[in-house]
Amino acid sequence: MNDALPDVHLLSNDDYHLMLTSVGAGYSRWKDLAITRWRDDATCNNWGSFCYIRDLANGHVWSTTYQPTLQRADVYETVFSEGLAIIRRLDHGLWIETEMAVSPFDDVEIRKIRISNRSLSRRTIEVTSYAEIALASSAADSAHPAFEKLFLETEILPARQAILCARRVSNAKDQPASMFHLLQASKPAFRAMSYNTDRADFIGRGRTAERPQAMEPGATLSGRSGSVLDAAVSIRYPIELDPGETVVVRWLCGVAQTRKACLQGIERYQGDAASDQILTDATRRGQATLHRLDASEADALLYSELANSLIYANASMRAAPNILALNTQGQSGLWAYAISGDLPIALVQVKHPVHCEWVRELVHAHAYWRGHGLKVDMLFLCQGGGHTTHLAELRALLLRSGKTCNTAELMDQPGGLWTREADAMPPSDRVLLQAASRIVLRDDEGSLLQQLASRRAAVASPRVAAARLAGDVDNVARALRQEHVASPPHAPAHDLLLDCGMGGFSPDGREYVITITPGRMTPVPWINVLANPSFGSLISESGSASTWSENAQAYRLTPWSNDPVGDANTEAYYIRDEDSGQFWSPTLLPTAGGTPYVTRHGFGSSVFEHSENGIESVLRVYVAIDAPIKFAVLKLHNLSADTRRLSVTAYVEWVLGDERAKTGMQLRTEIDASTGAVFARNPYNTDFAGRVAMLDVDGIASASVCGDRLTFLGRNGTLSHPAAMSQTLLSGIVGVALDPCAAIRMPITLAAGQTGELIFRLGAAQDEAAAVSLVQRWRGPTAAQSALDALEQYWAQTLGAVQVQTPDRALDVLTNGWLLYQILACRLWARTAFYQSSGAFGFRDQLQDVMALVHATPGLVRAHLLRSASRQFPEGDVQHWWHPPAGRGIRTRCSDDYLWLPLATCRYVQVTGDTGVLSETVSFLDGTALKADAVSDYALPTTSRHTASLYAHCVRAIEHG
Repeated sequence: MNDALPDVHLLSNDDYHLMLTSVGAGYSRWKDLAITRWRDDATCNNWGSFCYIRDLANGHVWSTTYQPTLQRADVYETVFSEGLAIIRRLDHGLWIETEMAVSPFDDVEIRKIRISNRSLSRRTIEVTSYAEIALASSAADSAHPAFEKLFLETEILPARQAILCARRVSNAKDQPASMFHLLQASKPAFRAMSYNTDRADFIGRGRTAERPQAMEPGATLSGRSGSVLDAAVSIRYPIELDPGETVVVRWLCGVAQTRKACLQGIERYQGDAASDQILTDATRRGQATLHRLDASEADALLYSELANSLIYANASMRAAPNILALNTQGQSGLWAYAISGDLPIALVQVKHPVHCEWVRELVHAHAYWRGHGLKVDMLFLCQGGGHTTHLAELRALLLRSGKTCNTAELMDQPGGLWTREADAMPPSDRVLLQAASRIVLRDDEGSLLQQLASRRAAVASPRVAAARLAGDVDNVARALRQEHVASPPHAPAHDLLLDCGMGGFSPDGREYVITITPGRMTPVPWINVLANPSFGSLISESGSASTWSENAQAYRLTPWSNDPVGDANTEAYYIRDEDSGQFWSPTLLPTAGGTPYVTRHGFGSSVFEHSENGIESVLRVYVAIDAPIKFAVLKLHNLSADTRRLSVTAYVEWVLGDERAKTGMQLRTEIDASTGAVFARNPYNTDFAGRVAMLDVDGIASASVCGDRLTFLGRNGTLSHPAAMSQTLLSGIVGVALDPCAAIRMPITLAAGQTGELIFRLGAAQDEAAAVSLVQRWRGPTAAQSALDALEQYWAQTLGAVQVQTPDRALDVLTNGWLLYQILACRLWARTAFYQSSGAFGFRDQLQDVMALVHATPGLVRAHLLRSASRQFPEGDVQHWWHPPAGRGIRTRCSDDYLWLPLATCRYVQVTGDTGVLSETVSFLDGTALKADAVSDYALPTTSRHTASLYAHCVRAIEHG
């Protein structure tokens, strides 16, 4: 369970693919569709299909595998063989063995769970299955999961003990798909079974699959189905076991194109015999696969171990850190060699093509992966000293080897085998290929087995802390002991306007005040968007946040979750008592204390108030109005009669692009020599070349830091109880080929009654020199206060430009600030929110928005009119939307877009009298016209040499429309 890397096993029937790790995580896929939701996260490794056990006598909850509950077993064993995976565990006198396989003949997987009562008493338990359903491509589901979830419909079939789920399709090109989940047992349920298909009902707000609300004592499954907004499948089967008795539970999941085919699958596998036959058939097919590849069980285990690094990005098989640090190119640099970079790359450096057996083994490994649903570009880079005959020999060898395992047709094809000559490449391209590859092998460093062994030893030794299991962490924050004084709980705020029971506006209408506890959260995240024209952050009432620079979609500093259920917190703060080891968060997530939290969302800032174990905390988060920097100012007041030795830890997960899964491999963390701040950069993101992100704190010389998420969280770790919070100092690990993060821990000692303040800053700059300057400029309490003063002055002036007084107090509150604030901060500057993170300007959308700003900020309206006109083509049509800073966007046939330019221009001129704007000269765009049968085209147009006045642009829009 605490291996340096997830231990991967692959099961498949050519169409249905199951990947499992030794802790029970993994994915189910059908062809190119993800059946269940999964993310590339080697550190947490907590995505997959799971089965919970709940003892009804004492309320104990655990799972048949280590994930997702992270409960240590008395005995835990994993056995992987070709075609079959077995996980066994012993907990509380119950021996549970789970056999997992994929049917060779149907697109169905089975998990046969034998539960044996080894205790001396009768046991009453519930077996509860759970899986999040995607039925979409992994890329689409990862980019905008909330949108993809809208197209799923579920149906509960109690008579068949099954659930159906289908994806609605609106495009003839989309592949229809339905799936079924079936749970049955060898002994009748002692009471009615129950079902649920709504993830929000099962998991609960602010929770995860580790501790879902559906597994709390007395909790039942809701029975919800239909057009749920977040589909999952869960079936609960109650079982009684006498001493010595064994019950077999069969957990099945299948997929087909139609509902009818799924119903047929359910009927086929209603009986025990058909289900059990899968295990026998899968083992036979596994042996046939090995025979076809002329491979042994040992070979298959070797191929699976290599697959660890192809599925989960990690350092074990990558190029050396000094090579990775040299890369300055992005994914587009691969295209010159016909490699997209969208698939995992295995790079094989060949000096001696005569090593036939070594090359043959790699070709067979590639065939094994492909046969198990793992598509990989395997590139053989011939380093033949300029002898083209070596390349020809290598290619011939690959063709011969490929024919033996039916992959010769994959030469120079996506997901296939490639040959290139190293000497024909510039050195920078050779570095790029190594940096982009998840596996790098050399034919002069021994056999595959030898290279794996040496890499395994090199990776396992340096990061001792990372070997900790999350379940081992003694997080006493789960049941905080009040060792000093009982903190006065924050009472719900009174005298709130428009109070909904969980929150309301302050009497002056300038703040929205929310009072929450872990058991009483808002129905969905209630967020505040903190932004200036080029930088910003959204933050929820629980403290979860996502920060960006320049473009909220294309250059996120930290992840955007789009999950209203879990509200994942990847920017976190922890307060730790250094004497007791207790820790908690100043925000509700990720590690809640025992008393209520009060959140105050205001114009440009959010404040989080809490009191725990004699320590009162006030965290104010805001973004400077004129700089790419975010402040987190934490004030601590010691309410106890004792001197308190505390530390505060700030933690962020880096993205520096759009998604961690795409960028994580390429990120570099370092401690800046001149300032001590933690810097991060992503040379692979060429649209934002040279950018440097940073995390800093005043007095950083006294701090410990960490740039490695694996070390901070621990293997199979979570942010609610990370391994690093059981340690006095952070590891100090930074560099390349890590799971990138930034963490800073600052010690602070408070005498009785004393108040202290810590100021953390998160920001980004154009290059290293600018990042150093940014750090130096904004250090110190004076700089932080001046930023806050300027921010408050800006919003007071802007939002105070127009004030109304009506008989409707609600209308007054919204009109006298909040509506304009949202339009400016969220719609014009940030162009992001919790449901959708666009980052793009919409031609129609932002023109509509700025029309509301003609009185408050006419200068911003004027600037946007000229910005919009610059996105017009000479033909009169426009980019429907475009991404700054480069301007990539989509050209469409949407006809109403054009007319918003003259409408908004007329409104601006009418209100301001600024007729001079009509004479402003603006360039057109040059781009390829849409083909006759095309409805849109995503491209990067260029600025045309042709110009026209804003008035002429408006006329052309009307004429074209």
